[in-house]
Amino acid sequence: MNDTPAWLSPAEQHAWRAFIRLHQKLWATLERDLKAHKLSGADFQILVALTDTPDGRQRFQDLASTIEWEQSRLSHQIARMTKRGLVAREECAEDGRGAFVAITPAGRKIIEAAAPHHVATVRRLVIDALSDELDTFARLSNRILEQLDNEPR
Repeated sequence: MNDTPAWLSPAEQHAWRAFIRLHQKLWATLERDLKAHKLSGADFQILVALTDTPDGRQRFQDLASTIEWEQSRLSHQIARMTKRGLVAREECAEDGRGAFVAITPAGRKIIEAAAPHHVATVRRLVIDALSDELDTFARLSNRILEQLDNEPR
C-alpha cells in the first residue's frame, strides 16, 4: 500500500484554491447581508429549511439531516433561536422522546423580510455572473454533490 498522497498539480491546486476562496468570500458576503436583518447564516439556513415544509416544522433529527449538522450543534443553535423567538420546540405526541422545531410568526416575519435582499445578492453575485453558464455550473455542482452523497459517513 502506497501512503504517498497524490499531490495536486499546479493547475489542480489553483482550481481548488480558487473554489475555496470563492466559497469563503461568498459566504462572508452573504453573512454580512443577513446581519442587516439580525440573522446569521445558521439562522437563515434553519429558517429556510423550516419554510420549505408546508407546516413550517420538522422533527429535530430530520432538520439535522436536512441541513447536514450534528445534533449537538443544531441543539445549541435552536436554543439561541428560541430565546430570540424565531423558532419553538414542540413535543412530539406520537413519540415522547422526539421533538419538532417549528418556525414562529416572528421567525416567518424576519425571513420574509430578509429573503428578497438575500435573493438579490445571490442574483447579483452568482446568477447574473454565470447567466450563460448556469447549466454548466448546476451540472458541476450536482456532480460534486453526487460524489459527496456516495462518501461513507
